[in-house]
Amino acid sequence: MNQKTKFSQDVEYYLLREIASRSELTQLELAGKIGISVGKVNHVLTALVRKGVVKMENFKQSKSKKGYLYLLTTKGIKEKKRITLNFIRRKMKEYESLEQEIGQARKEIKEEVA
Repeated sequence: MNQKTKFSQDVEYYLLREIASRSELTQLELAGKIGISVGKVNHVLTALVRKGVVKMENFKQSKSKKGYLYLLTTKGIKEKKRITLNFIRRKMKEYESLEQEIGQARKEIKEEVA
């Protein structure tokens, strides 16, 4: 899996997590919480809406984009679980790899000092 795919999967995970915890966040607020551009948030949310994972509802009489709720659909709740499980698996592999690298680096330091 390449870095771009990992990044996209992480963005989906973080967006779904934020939406599940607080649906009234604006795209700007979501971007700030996740640390990505508003354009990327919009792109990923649009894709999630198309897939039926997230639905948007206007909760104000305003025509402003700030007037939308982002809600997980039933399909979205299942998808969030799947994405979360994949996220955990990926991060555990990264953690194990980092542990090995750190162990090797510590071993090299001990060899150089001796």
